[in-house]
Amino acid sequence: MSKSKKKPEVSNINPAHYRKGGLEVIDILEAKLSPEEFKGVCKGFAIKYILRADMKGGLEDYQKAQWYINKLVATLENQKKLEEKNNEENR
Repeated sequence: MSKSKKKPEVSNINPAHYRKGGLEVIDILEAKLSPEEFKGVCKGFAIKYILRADMKGGLEDYQKAQWYINKLVATLENQKKLEEKNNEENR
């Protein structure tokens, strides 16, 4: 699951039903998918919300897209740190 212990606030962007049963769907996806697949999920949802924003949810959809982009960036940063750590250990 996600290594982050702090969960986002409950809001329209991250409603409580996303964590029903104590697990968040995004964390399950991250645990079950390969890193490349998970990056694709984040990119796909960000694109989805950006493309529909002006026709449906406006600001809220842009905020949802931003949430997925932030998740993607955090994932990439964590991967980079792990790679750097592994490189240092293998020297």
